[in-house]
Amino acid sequence: MKTLFIGLIAAGMLLSSCNQSGKGSTTVNTANAENAPVIKFEKETYDFGKIKTGDKVTYDFKFKNTGKSPLIIIDAVATCGCTKPVWPTAPVKPGESGAVHVTFNSAAKMGLQDKMITITANTIPSQHMVHLIGEVTAK
Repeated sequence: MKTLFIGLIAAGMLLSSCNQSGKGSTTVNTANAENAPVIKFEKETYDFGKIKTGDKVTYDFKFKNTGKSPLIIIDAVATCGCTKPVWPTAPVKPGESGAVHVTFNSAAKMGLQDKMITITANTIPSQHMVHLIGEVTAK
């Protein structure tokens, strides 16, 4: 009983210290926000229609940096291992364009699909989502 009580006190102290350290961290410096890169996608959703199981679909989510500083994509992650994003590693200058190349492998997939790709960049907010949707049917 004594161990449980000490554990609860320790957990409470840890939670309250975590709460205090986050204060003020959500404030955005507006000067930085005005000069930040902005990623603008031509299309945020691509519908590949109907395909047969085992087929692969590729699509380039084209974007433009409409901000005032270079855009750097840090990471791109799909909701499933069947979808592989590839992004530019070089900074995209203001006014320039690029693309996140996505490949979906429908092997062992069936029915309606919605594969979300989360792109993390040096933008405000830092994460953006695009979707690859469609239907996989039997061969």
